[in-house]
Amino acid sequence: MQDLGKSMRDLLNRQNLNSDYQQLIANAANDGEVQSFIQTHQTELADDALERNGSKLYEFVSQRDKVRAGAQVFAPGYEPQLVVSDHYIEVTYVPTEATLLAQKRTLLKKRVHAVSMPKMIEQASFSDYDVVGEEQQRSDALRQAMQFVADYSQKPRVFHQGLYFYGNFGVGKTYLLGAIANELATLGYQSTLMHFPSFAVEMKRSIGENSVAKKVDAIKQAPILMIDDIGADSMSSWVRDEVLGVILEYRMQEELPTFFTSNFSMQLLADQHLSINQRGETETVKADRLMQRIRFLSHEVLVAGPNRRPQ
Repeated sequence: MQDLGKSMRDLLNRQNLNSDYQQLIANAANDGEVQSFIQTHQTELADDALERNGSKLYEFVSQRDKVRAGAQVFAPGYEPQLVVSDHYIEVTYVPTEATLLAQKRTLLKKRVHAVSMPKMIEQASFSDYDVVGEEQQRSDALRQAMQFVADYSQKPRVFHQGLYFYGNFGVGKTYLLGAIANELATLGYQSTLMHFPSFAVEMKRSIGENSVAKKVDAIKQAPILMIDDIGADSMSSWVRDEVLGVILEYRMQEELPTFFTSNFSMQLLADQHLSINQRGETETVKADRLMQRIRFLSHEVLVAGPNRRPQ
């Protein structure tokens, strides 16, 4: 990284400083924060440190005050800090609290890969998941979500069965997926969330591009996969067997954590959605095969409560 302190001093040295500057240096030396620093480090500083490092004290005070005032500064997003180096005073620049928070948010966002998911999951959190006065199942869903994060963070190399959240429209199933992904991100773990109906459409488009296998591979190998809204739209036999089936088979073999949300219970998903193809024919065996993988990878959790979506 660029030495911001050196660049600032070079800038000062290029200016034609008059005698008034000496007064500015004196004022800087008398600054409360500077005085506290000197007293704390007086045994480490050379006898002529103040004489030789006056410009650095001025640099520190002037830039610090600009940061606090919200003015344009030499190094936007950074604030000056006094340090002792080889018995003399130096100014180093460190990220401000706002910069650190922005960097953290950027890093967390990179750890949550969302495919056609609603924007609200970016801010989803366990603390904002409303359970006050709600059905017991809602509290239990939150408890199991939090328990998964705790268990996974303790033993990430051991297989952990994911959760299959089901319930009515708008009860917060997708939000809970986002909360899990965001909490895992703060612990350093990556997740992929995808809206399955949108993904199925994308897979059909990819046939002409000859990129189906590449996109399926990227999804099936995700460290933690969250499949949202399975069963929302009719599913062709090809999507069921060659896309979803391939993804779930791989994840079962590799024992990778997998989550689902659906408006259907597992039994209804099998009976009313997966077993009926687009021609109206019943394909019970293929549906059962897929459900075996879903049940291996996850267990059912009912999410209850009223519809929270804007009416």
